[in-house]
Amino acid sequence: MTQDMLSLGFDRIIEQLKEQAVSAAARRLLSDTAPIMNEGLCRARMEETTAARRVMENTGTPPLAETEITETGLTEALQGGMLLPAQLSSVARFCAAVRRLSRYLQGAQLFSAAIASWHTELPDLSALEEDICRSVREDAVLDDASPALRNLRRLREHTEQAVRDKLNQLIFHHKKELADSYITQRGGTFVLPVQKRYQSQFPGRVVDASAKGSTVFMEPSAVQELRQELDQLAIDIDTEERRILWELSDRVAAEEEPLRRAVRVMTDLDALFARAKLSLEMDARPAEITAERRIRLADARHPLLNREACVPLNLELSLPDTGIAVTGPNTGGKTVCLKTVGLLTLMAQSGLHIPCGEGTVIGMMDRVLCDIGDSQSISQNLSTFSGHMTNVIRILHACSRDSLVLLDELGSGTDPAEGSGLAAAILEELLRRGCFFLVTTHDPQIKQWAEQTEHVVSARMAFDRESLCPLYRLELGKSGKSCAIEIARRLGMDEGLLTRARQVADFGPEAKPDSRHRPMRVPATRLQRQERKTEGAFERFTVGDSVLLLPDRKNAIVYRPADDDGNVVIQLRDRKISVRHNRLKLLVPASELYPPDYDFSIIFDTVANRKAAHTMSRKFDPDAVIIYQEAKNERNDHHE
Repeated sequence: MTQDMLSLGFDRIIEQLKEQAVSAAARRLLSDTAPIMNEGLCRARMEETTAARRVMENTGTPPLAETEITETGLTEALQGGMLLPAQLSSVARFCAAVRRLSRYLQGAQLFSAAIASWHTELPDLSALEEDICRSVREDAVLDDASPALRNLRRLREHTEQAVRDKLNQLIFHHKKELADSYITQRGGTFVLPVQKRYQSQFPGRVVDASAKGSTVFMEPSAVQELRQELDQLAIDIDTEERRILWELSDRVAAEEEPLRRAVRVMTDLDALFARAKLSLEMDARPAEITAERRIRLADARHPLLNREACVPLNLELSLPDTGIAVTGPNTGGKTVCLKTVGLLTLMAQSGLHIPCGEGTVIGMMDRVLCDIGDSQSISQNLSTFSGHMTNVIRILHACSRDSLVLLDELGSGTDPAEGSGLAAAILEELLRRGCFFLVTTHDPQIKQWAEQTEHVVSARMAFDRESLCPLYRLELGKSGKSCAIEIARRLGMDEGLLTRARQVADFGPEAKPDSRHRPMRVPATRLQRQERKTEGAFERFTVGDSVLLLPDRKNAIVYRPADDDGNVVIQLRDRKISVRHNRLKLLVPASELYPPDYDFSIIFDTVANRKAAHTMSRKFDPDAVIIYQEAKNERNDHHE
């Protein structure tokens, strides 16, 4: 399967087709489904699919069968092997399916003589079916397989009954020695459970023992002769069963030619009716196949999209016109339009029905070439534009007059002016070759080129400007706008940005922005950055901050923030000391400990100082004295 078929989703159609088949052989055959290049054969394949669907609609699903086991069994029989009963039963079921299929095809005469004629190719395998069914069933050889086998099995039953009768007599006469009164088998031998302590007194041989060893299972001497007869009968029965299986295997090998012919016809019909089943599942119909240069899609649907939501596509392209340039809004269905045309062409040319309306015509193409989707490739070091150009170059090397070329967003992904030039050159080359092509674009120069170029049809995807919704309907003979701003508005873009976008689109980027619109709100960052202090900077603290003095790990209160040299005065219990800022660790800031107007003299001053300050605030008192305590250096404080 080619790269272009994969891009269009043809592989997914083939997978759906294979799911309709019954046999693995038919699924393998359908895997090779591909566009047919011969016009007569292509039309015949389409007519076959139509006839098979008509037969199914009137007579039901055909009785098809799996062929794998039959083929395997036939091969083994031809190599001289002996088929087991299960294998022979599978061959018999296949023969029965062939018989039912022949009857089904004869009943289809009223609806399709061509389909009904297949029954003449099916062999009559009823004799082989009867021989196998009379002799074997599933995993067993039947008594009626031969008189000798029936007599041997009856004799075995009589001998086994004689053994049981003899053992019942022994149970009656040896109750004392027996652990229990029942007959059982060990290793195919009839035995009685004897108590271990009476083993030597009981006539017979030990065959087995219980798990605890208290009971031994013994074959009485009185039945050993009968047991030998049973052993010989088992050998005789096995020999007769094998003779029958060998004989039936030879019968299967003798029917090699009819069986292979039946397998081939069954597989071919399985593949044929799989196409009819897919047609029914897709609610599809046959399209007119022609080798003329013409495509006409009437109410066509993309087969991989929801049929209820899919808007039908109507399109026509015929000589002298050879190209269509599709414009219109983003998300408007341009790419789906291209894929629909390409995929339905591949399907119809492969003999498959397509989801479309009456009057659809598919012109045969020697190739369907496409560049659709993102062609960026990290592994091959290709940008989006490089990937597209690589693909387009491949297409130009492969494209003939009878090819269909589909190009999505031609010339995009690079400088607009150069992209337009490349796109025009590529389209002119396709036009010169005379092949059919469909191209989608937003480029106004390509739109203008299409409108002015002979034999190129302009088209657009319809867009409802009232609801700001694409209609997914192709309109031939018209050019459309991208409607990017309208679509962005429908998707919720800020109105101020849309106004600016319209200004730039109409007047260019030099147009002055409209200041009437409020700018968009900028969300606060959620990123948490680590604070980095500049050289010479340090934490100065605040009066009242609760800090931890290191390495003593003593709690203190900041009395005076750090000076320019980085010295902080702290209140440590009942004294004030001066320490370096890097010896302190902030525990709780003062703003979280005290109200804004808190009087810190309560913490830092003595009672006498606070009384003197209070007295002096009211009146002059010559006896009032306030004593200021200087902070001691931490080093001196430790020496005291």
